[in-house]
Amino acid sequence: MQAIILAAGMGRRLGELTQHNTKCMVPVNGITLIDRLLGQLSKQQLKRVLIVVGYKGQELRDYIGHRYDDLLKIEYAENPIYDSTNNIYSLGLVKEQLQQDDTLLIESDLIFSERIIPMIMENPCPNLALVAKYESWMDGTMVRLDNEQNIVNFISKEAFDYADVSSYYKTVNIYKFSREFSRTKYVPFLDAYTKAVGNNEYYENVLRIISMLDCHDMKALPIGQEKWYEIDDKQDLDIAEAIFADEQDVLRKYYGRYGGFWRFPQMLDFCYLVNPYFPSQRMKDELRANFDILLTEYPSGMKVNTLIASKCFGVSEAHIVPGNGAAELIKVLMTEIQGTTGLIRPTFEEYPNRYDKERQVTFVPQNEDYRYSADDLMTFFADKHIQALLLINPDNPSGNFIHKDDVLRLAAWCEQRSIRLVVDESFVDFSTDYATNSLLSDSLLRAYPHLVVMKSISKSYGVPGLRLGILASADEPLIARIKKEVSIWNLNSFAEFFMQIYNKYEKDYQRACAKFVRERDSFEQQLRTIPFLRVMPSQANYFLCEVKAPYKASEIVIYMLKHHNILTRDCSLKPGLDSQKQYMRIAVRSHEDNSRLIEALKTMKQ
Repeated sequence: MQAIILAAGMGRRLGELTQHNTKCMVPVNGITLIDRLLGQLSKQQLKRVLIVVGYKGQELRDYIGHRYDDLLKIEYAENPIYDSTNNIYSLGLVKEQLQQDDTLLIESDLIFSERIIPMIMENPCPNLALVAKYESWMDGTMVRLDNEQNIVNFISKEAFDYADVSSYYKTVNIYKFSREFSRTKYVPFLDAYTKAVGNNEYYENVLRIISMLDCHDMKALPIGQEKWYEIDDKQDLDIAEAIFADEQDVLRKYYGRYGGFWRFPQMLDFCYLVNPYFPSQRMKDELRANFDILLTEYPSGMKVNTLIASKCFGVSEAHIVPGNGAAELIKVLMTEIQGTTGLIRPTFEEYPNRYDKERQVTFVPQNEDYRYSADDLMTFFADKHIQALLLINPDNPSGNFIHKDDVLRLAAWCEQRSIRLVVDESFVDFSTDYATNSLLSDSLLRAYPHLVVMKSISKSYGVPGLRLGILASADEPLIARIKKEVSIWNLNSFAEFFMQIYNKYEKDYQRACAKFVRERDSFEQQLRTIPFLRVMPSQANYFLCEVKAPYKASEIVIYMLKHHNILTRDCSLKPGLDSQKQYMRIAVRSHEDNSRLIEALKTMKQ
């Protein structure tokens, strides 16, 4: 067995990173792609490794030097016209060598797990392509398989159809060719194809033609959960560095992204907090049906979107501001708050991070579950001379919940003292009495003019990609000032359209919330079977769990990510939590996803 590595390309999309060296010399977490690949190949019994170089070829030769002489026999072939040809020409340069032995064909811009090369080497099929189930981040050659894993069609970019993606697999660009296949099929077709079409093509096109012969020469081997990534641009590199980060750095690289995890192959995200049962399929179909016009037309300005938000959430226009996510509104609101402000910790840190630390007075519940009541808050803050009080209800990450009647008692207490009460009810629709727990009504807002209600639509409505939030208060001068501070076009057309059609699907939303409450109760029972987790009660869509010895939260989070591709949240360093203990926050997802998490947790050694 030999290996052929295609490394002639220029890597233009990596910009300055490939200005002075070829793409495979770009480091991922301090190790170049070529060193990682040669290190993996050195563990196999290979007669030789043939590297086809082109752009910055001499630099690559010099970089490799003689460092692998004791492990691999490395030879080179040169593509002198790398800037006007494609990889079919590079492979054609070594077609004689290709016919001399069984071959691993590998593209040099790949990073993959240590298991990938043994997987293809140990498989008895002589002609094999590694493939991965299609995901939205993937680009390039797709294939279709039959029930026996034969590749029956290579899908070109021109033939790609998004209606068929459920049946597509992406080639990982690692192949195994038998000497016989190369000699009798691949090379003859390669010669004929390049003679007819030219050299600015891809070697996969030859495989596509062979697949049309109905001879089933090439089988596919799906890689399942094995990690891999193809690095074409800077974003690919950034994602690869997170996927393949070492244990000391992996959490920083993931947590620092704040989302965008749809770019990570098959990862389950138990950090970010959204409703798994809404929007309904019919609502998504309506959004999809209007995609073209929403994408190509301007959204309305603040005046119209305020009207639509008023209709959608049942609050008068003078009392409501729609925002580009709650984060935009939080930022503006915190500049409006004056004086000493009361906080409850642990909590959602976006609020205190936006306010002067010298003017914060913090209440921390003195019990192991971080429970507190309206009476606890009134007692603690009675002599603190605060001008504002921030309440996340249900709180994040504790899941503590104060019932609506008690929140209104707290609001009345604040009114008597001219204290601005900010209630963030982004998670209130996950509470048991979700249909009656919201404070979003004109009558309540007018009764408590110092009250401000914040709501992130991302959370309970399951649409974080729309970036939508609302702020409501009967303090009309405050509302008017906030409207002036945000952009006139602060909402995109998709968010506007969501509010426009929401009321048609309100019953679907209520059913989704009811279904969620049932699933949370079931998930809580399952979590309580995990002996190293102490699960705290929650009325939100997450559970705060104390991690018991012998584990640390970071150990569990890293294990789940590395071994099961599940991302959870280590909360141990969150302000307000007992620094002598370990904590995790685990989101509630669908029943299927929750069951997968439970089974993964059970695999940890006791």
